[in-house]
Amino acid sequence: MPEADLKRIFWVLSLPIITLLFLTTPDCRRKFWKNYFVITFFMSALWISAFTYILVWMVTVTGEILGIPDTVMGLTLLAAGTSIPDTVASVLVARKGKGDMAISNIVGSNVFDMLCLGLPWFIKTAFTNASAPVEVNSKGLIYVTISLNISIIFLFLAVHFNGWKLDQKLGVVCLMLYLGLAIISVLSELGIIGSNRIRGCGV
Repeated sequence: MPEADLKRIFWVLSLPIITLLFLTTPDCRRKFWKNYFVITFFMSALWISAFTYILVWMVTVTGEILGIPDTVMGLTLLAAGTSIPDTVASVLVARKGKGDMAISNIVGSNVFDMLCLGLPWFIKTAFTNASAPVEVNSKGLIYVTISLNISIIFLFLAVHFNGWKLDQKLGVVCLMLYLGLAIISVLSELGIIGSNRIRGCGV
């Protein structure tokens, strides 16, 4: 148990989740579970999916209570929450000197999101309810998509001109780029920029 009082509180609150993960996910770092890394991988993916579902549900409810459009919640809280695993993975491999893997993880996660979007949409429109298309509640989707593509190109150019090194200067540039794109995207979804009609969660 941690010695600091605040850490003890967080430890007690997270103890049920820690216990559940300990009982269901083999720790392949230990010698006994070393050959069960495949099970560890799939169980980790399963729990990440479960926690992500809960996160989406909580963000949706919060948006409905506060009257915030679901697209804005998705661009801010939901995007930050679901990107934490990618961030942790990128930081870990970058600390090991594998900067190329960190960059590949950033781009690869966004490419994989295309499958994560396309597969459930295909199942819904092809098998569940073929007569009703999936409505995307976003008037600024085109602008956000263009901004995302520009940011990826800018990222590669920034890394290239920085000598293919990940340092503090590049981190500050990426942070400012994210803040700029996030602010402009949110303002676009709220109708402050452009003529988009504000729509709340579930509307």
